[in-house]
Amino acid sequence: MTKRFHADSAVVVLEDGAAGVALDGRPIRTPGGAAMSLPVSALAEAIAAEWAAQEGTVRPYSMPMMRLAATAIDRVGRERDAVVAEIAAYGGNDLLCYRAGAPEALVRKQAETWQPLLDWCARTHGARLAVTEGVTHIGQSPEALAALTVAIDAMDDFRISAISQLTAACGSLVIAMAVCARRIGAEDAIAASQLDEAWQAEKWGQDSEADARRENLAREITDAVRFLDLLDS
Repeated sequence: MTKRFHADSAVVVLEDGAAGVALDGRPIRTPGGAAMSLPVSALAEAIAAEWAAQEGTVRPYSMPMMRLAATAIDRVGRERDAVVAEIAAYGGNDLLCYRAGAPEALVRKQAETWQPLLDWCARTHGARLAVTEGVTHIGQSPEALAALTVAIDAMDDFRISAISQLTAACGSLVIAMAVCARRIGAEDAIAASQLDEAWQAEKWGQDSEADARRENLAREITDAVRFLDLLDS
């Protein structure tokens, strides 16, 4: 954290015609030194509001829209192929592909929640992922993984930033892709990705550390969905 150094924040139009954010009249840059050039004014307004909300000290963790936008510009923009490959690799170990063998109620819940998402992914992207029982690794076909890579690479840098955060928070590329396609929303994504943990909590009781971890992941998912909402506004 650093001491707040600005009096006001505002949306501005940059030289390239894109939306930007200025602090005391000076356009901000990303942590990597690039211009904070944003595709829509709604996102610029949200980032300006995050800067305006800083009191006393600047707290980067309290500015998720700024963080996601900077990631899109600094990381995806400069290392796009590597980022796409990193995200696509999750398809080889997707949460939805590893099912419980018992109890029957959990088996049924996983099938009812997860299988429609896998079926959607197969229909929409031509990526049919194999399912197994237990946690032993199951290999996915090169064709399915290649199809997932193509689908991710078709997104712009800002959406890739969002799907990267979603995939990590959900432990599932398929859930993240369904969110980006507006197939499901934040609440459904949280429920699907935390299905096993919620089941265990209901059976064995709450655990403060596990609850805090789930809350942090839920916030990451919610932030990424809001980012996508702003991009689509």
